[in-house]
Amino acid sequence: MSTFVAQAPKRHLHTVADYYRMAAAGILRPDERTELIEGEIIDMAPIGSRHASVVTKLTLELQRVVNDRAIVRVQNPVRLGDLSEPQPDLALLRPRADFYRDAHPGPADILLIIEVADTSLDYDRNTKLPLYARHGVPEVWLVDLVASTVERFLDPAQAAYRRRDLLSAAAAPSLLPGCTIRLDAF
Repeated sequence: MSTFVAQAPKRHLHTVADYYRMAAAGILRPDERTELIEGEIIDMAPIGSRHASVVTKLTLELQRVVNDRAIVRVQNPVRLGDLSEPQPDLALLRPRADFYRDAHPGPADILLIIEVADTSLDYDRNTKLPLYARHGVPEVWLVDLVASTVERFLDPAQAAYRRRDLLSAAAAPSLLPGCTIRLDAF
């Protein structure tokens, strides 16, 4: 008599290298908006006009205030280990002469990540924030377009941030004191 042992289905997780091989092979089309989160390929929500407008305003404001103290990257990947390469709406990075030509920035390069959320609020809050915390991203701002609020998350520990502040009209990133960013125009 044979014994049947039930097994739960196994997930096949992809590495960042797998992800790029899929893109090179045409499995992922260049016009698809995807990101790799903990080994899973995630389809990103379409960018609405209000979301795009806020990202553009924040980009201009960040470039104005940080000058050469940081690199402002817009909707470009950051590499968080071998299984994750999210594309935050904005990232402030430590300056580098090559502008990260040879490799996407990693956690040690990131000064601030900003996620702008309307339809993606639940995903940004419950998936991306814990991911950023696990990888030691020092500060994340979540711009909630529905509630018209900006939350700042600091002090990452395991899969959460120990400090959460509600920002008002203006704030400076903790690692860039003096670079005050206006937040009242969103």
